[in-house]
Amino acid sequence: MSILTLFVVIPFLMLIGLWLSRNLNQVRGVMVVGASALLILAIWLTVAFIQARAAGNTDEMLFAYSIPWFAPLHIAYSVGVDGISVVMILLSAIIVFTGTFASWQLQPLTKEYFLWFVLLSSGVFGFFISTDMFTMFMFYEVALIPMYLLIGVWGTGPKEYAAMKLTLMLMGGSALLILGILGIYFFSGATTMNVNEIAAMANIPENVQKVFFPFVFIGFGVLGALFPFHTWSPDGHASAPTAVSMLHAGVLMKLGGYGCFRIGMYLLPEALDMWAPVFLVLTTISVVYGALSACVQTDLKYINAYSSVSHCGMVLFALLMLTQTAITGAVLQMLSHGLMTALFFAVIGMIYHRAGTRDVRKLGGLMKVVPFLSVAYVVAGLANLGLPGFSGFVAEMTIFVGSFENADTFHRVATIIACTSIVITAVYILRVVGKILYQKIPNQEFYKLHDATWDERIAVAGLIACVAGLGLFPLWADNVIQDAVAPIINHIGQFATLASL
Repeated sequence: MSILTLFVVIPFLMLIGLWLSRNLNQVRGVMVVGASALLILAIWLTVAFIQARAAGNTDEMLFAYSIPWFAPLHIAYSVGVDGISVVMILLSAIIVFTGTFASWQLQPLTKEYFLWFVLLSSGVFGFFISTDMFTMFMFYEVALIPMYLLIGVWGTGPKEYAAMKLTLMLMGGSALLILGILGIYFFSGATTMNVNEIAAMANIPENVQKVFFPFVFIGFGVLGALFPFHTWSPDGHASAPTAVSMLHAGVLMKLGGYGCFRIGMYLLPEALDMWAPVFLVLTTISVVYGALSACVQTDLKYINAYSSVSHCGMVLFALLMLTQTAITGAVLQMLSHGLMTALFFAVIGMIYHRAGTRDVRKLGGLMKVVPFLSVAYVVAGLANLGLPGFSGFVAEMTIFVGSFENADTFHRVATIIACTSIVITAVYILRVVGKILYQKIPNQEFYKLHDATWDERIAVAGLIACVAGLGLFPLWADNVIQDAVAPIINHIGQFATLASL
């Protein structure tokens, strides 16, 4: 059995432990032990992966393991990781760990909340370790379903509407996705659903690829907030409880970009010359539209939700630029945005818990009464607008430099338009920071607010350390990601027109 299976086994054991728990302390104990085990395992996996590559191991997938599951359709439980999978697993473990502490005071039905939270987490981990298309899709669905109850029961505002809208739109994407996966399997003549083995066969006719590429790209793109299928995202984020927003925006939306690259572009490369320009236009709209929409919002969660539409749109935008540098930047952006937006949603949730409002117009002077949370909000904002020294700068610079490697007018114009989002992001971040942190305290009741508790400080400080750590020491992540991107982009380059290799 591969060590990767532990990423599914540990959440399963956590579910059993939560089910057997009889009080709040036992529930918290199970979550802390389980989340810590996942984080330690993810760190060990990252270090082991780097050491294996340094030792000269050139296998496409490390820690690979496969066992037949449903022979008639050649479905297998197949797992393995490359550099992209490793950083996504590490990101997921960090968010689950910090999200546990961000939910420390959650009431009521704490036990039931964590049961669904862990089930969602198990789907995320299972998706990133899977190399079999059907198994990947199965874990994808496991990650989506808990969102309905987590938002509908423990959310705020119009939570039932937001939960239903999110579920229906994402399930619609899933319907397109399963059609795309079945099309790839049946028309490739493959005797396997293993992604790498199908890619090696290069057996899917070009006309079939052109038909099924939009099914796969839109199917995953719905979760990645692809315009115009993004409308579920702001409502879902705004209504979700804090840790669910952290996990949803920080990790779950990354399944979209990961799937578009790993299945859509890798297995259907001959369709890229036809479809990439179309989707590039849509993703450029996502980048700018999301940033502009954030400027006119007055709810802190909606501001960050539309910001996530912009930043996740940048992931798909970079992938479609079809250069190795831009695609490396896309994966760095997934990692960076996951950390930044988790920090943002954590701090916003903590402010809302104290002030009873997320309305920018009703907040002010928070730096005087909750300095720790205020500084954390400033850090999240500066990282979000791409200040050097934070992860956002590294990811965005890599994306735009890689995008400009395309010498043709179309790609460079799209890059220039997307670059305007940097300025727009600075506008809404600095406006909100100035209003809620430094202006006059609007309500005397705010003087009674208390700063972050010990459990909240663990969550916030951990995320700040990761955002700053990636910004100051990005080379390890860049090397790990490029190691995985290179063979995939070389494979795509055999069939599609690339700017550079």
